[in-house]
Parts: sequence; structure tokens; C-alpha cells
Amino acid sequence: MVAILSALARTAGPALSHLAARVTSSVTATIRGTTLGALAALTVLSACETTTGPAPTGAYNGEPVPVALLVPSGSGEATDDLIAQGLENAARMAIADLGDVKIDLRVYPTAANPDQAASQASKAVTDGAKVILGPFYALEAAKVGATVAPAGVPVLSFSNNPSVAGGNVFILGQTFESTAGRLASFAVSRGLTRIMVVSDETPAGEAGKAAIQTAIGASGGQIAAAGSYPFSQNGIVQAVTAIAASAKSSNAQAVFLTADTGGALPLLTQLLMENGINPAATQYIGLTRWDIPTANLTQPGVQNGWFAMPDPNLAQAFLTRYQSTYGAAPHATAGLAYDGIAAVGALVKQGGLAQVSAQGLTQPQGFVGVGGIFRLNGNGTSQRGLAVAQIVNQQVQIIDPAPQSFGGAGF
Repeated sequence: MVAILSALARTAGPALSHLAARVTSSVTATIRGTTLGALAALTVLSACETTTGPAPTGAYNGEPVPVALLVPSGSGEATDDLIAQGLENAARMAIADLGDVKIDLRVYPTAANPDQAASQASKAVTDGAKVILGPFYALEAAKVGATVAPAGVPVLSFSNNPSVAGGNVFILGQTFESTAGRLASFAVSRGLTRIMVVSDETPAGEAGKAAIQTAIGASGGQIAAAGSYPFSQNGIVQAVTAIAASAKSSNAQAVFLTADTGGALPLLTQLLMENGINPAATQYIGLTRWDIPTANLTQPGVQNGWFAMPDPNLAQAFLTRYQSTYGAAPHATAGLAYDGIAAVGALVKQGGLAQVSAQGLTQPQGFVGVGGIFRLNGNGTSQRGLAVAQIVNQQVQIIDPAPQSFGGAGF
């Protein structure tokens, strides 16, 4: 509970950063021979679909492109140092995969402090940075964006909090909106149109609830009912009877949960089952990753449940390559730095440094990252192509693969 409250305090508005690790982490899965070298070659999806993206604005002259990487090291928290190292390692992996495009990467520690992050961002611009990758936390991102906006420098933050997106700030983290949209659309396509929303009574829970409700409406479904619970063991126990009764009386075909494996999910799903909401008859859907940690796969209440995850083939390729290079598994958010560098490199190769602009970054065809396709929207948010997974006999099965391009199945 202390860790969750600490995470909530460190992020502005809907506090989502503590969930990003679970949502974007790699998983063990069968791979189709994908390598990160191949991934880098496919970073811009222009070959996959016809687009109306920006035309190249110039040619790359071979000069190193100055990129600043803002990481949360120096805060005194071991987790921040671990995150920082993973981000830097992944960024350098991406640079090695870019081929002819050269990146002059300079790393600036922010100590997870908005004021220091802004100071470091200002220094980075003075040092010649043309794009800022990071910072990690939402409060940092907001202040960095405002600081470097007059210089016209884009900020590719690792946050997944939509409240800080916009202007020159783009968020690379997977958002609740992207996840909810994928799952709601899939549910409706399977005939599950009456969906109940069940949420934590926390800022993150409220943000997740809003994203789910919007996604259900946009997908053509109906919100059958809504229920919530105080974020405590006793609160869940006291609330679950009414939640189950509401699911039954509303004839909900599915229950869409904001709970995560580190919080309410194990207890909540078990109690829902005990109160007559059988996951074999009423589909459980999760806004967060249900396979992390893997021990959660043995929980009776999550069997048959659906959740969304990055393309497991590309995610495993990144995990394997990182472990081979650095001798340890990456932090779950490390791939965001790879994505940021890969996108910048692809744009530079496509049309020179001038292509690294709001217009270039928001090209509709998007990019390929370590977890599949993604693109940045004009409002600063991101959209990611996700696979739909189901837990069957304590194992993860992909029941709808991640889309390979925007505009196709899954979008």
C-alpha cells in the first residue's frame, strides 16, 4: 500500500506510472525469428500501408544528431537508478541498430525531481539537443515541456499519463485509453456488448474507469453497470457482494476490471467467483497485465480472463537481445527508450533532422517498437498495437494477434 501511495504522489493527475511497468514489460513467448536488427529496418511503417504522412524535408548529411536522455537516477531510490540504467542501455542498443544514422546521446540525471529535470533539460538544449527523450515521471515531463517549448524542442516522455501530453510533449508509455480501446473493441466483436466496469477507488482506478467507459461507447457496446471498492482488503470484501449482484441484475456479459496483480486483482476475482460471477460464463477483462508476475497465472479467478499485451514476438526479441548484451533482464520500461531512439533515427533517415518535428513524429503510419507498432497523436498521446491474450489452464494464449499496421484489424 505504501508503495502504491508513493507512486500516486509522484505523478500528476491520474497516476499511471506505477502501472507502466506491468503494462509494457516483456514476456516469454514463441518468436518468429524476429531480430532487433530487422526491427530497426522496419521502424517506419511506410512500407506497410499507404499514408498521407509528411514528405521528406531534406537529406541526412551524416552528422551526429544530438539527443538528450533524461533519466531519474540520483534520487536516492534504488528503483530509480534501475530504471535509469535500463533506459540508457536500451537507448544505446537502439543507436547500435540504426546503421548509417548517428546519434550523439547525452545522459542527464534528473533525480526524479521536476525542478532538476527542467534544469537539466535547459542545459541539454544549451548543449545542442534537438530532441529530448524522457523524463520518466509525469510531473517532470510537464515541467520539462514548458521549459524547452520556446526552443521548439520536442519531448518524448516515458510517462503514460495523458494529462501531461500536448504541445511539445509526447508520451511514449502505453495508456489506459489504448489498452481499453483494444479490449472493448475485441469484446464487442465477439458479441459481448453489455459490459460492467469495476474500478479501484483511487486516482488510477478513476482514470482507468473513464478510459474503459469511453472505449465501450466508441466500440458500440453498452455500459451495463458500474461498481467500485475502497482500495483495501476490507473495502473489497465489503463491496464485492453488491458488485456481484449488480453484474447479475444488469445481465452483464463481461466485467472489465481496473485492478492489477500487485493490488486488488487476486482477491477481487476470487471473491467475485465465490459470489456467483463465474468467469466461464461472464467474461473477465483486465485493463492491466495479468501475467506479471507469472505466479498470478495460477489464481483461480483469472482463468479464462482476457488482457492486452505488446506483440510477444517482438517483446521476446528485445528481451533476448538485452539479456545477451547486458547479462541481465531489462527493467520493464526500458523498451520505451529503444522506441524513442528508433523513431528519431527513422525520421532522420527518412528526411534529415528537420523531419524530427511534430509533423514527422505524428505521421499516421507510425513506427515499429520493441512491443509492436505505435504512433504518436497530435494531442501528444500514444497509440499502440496490442495483442489480446487469454489465460487458459494457467498459461497465456494469444487469441487475437497484435495488428501489423494501423487501420487494419485491431483498430
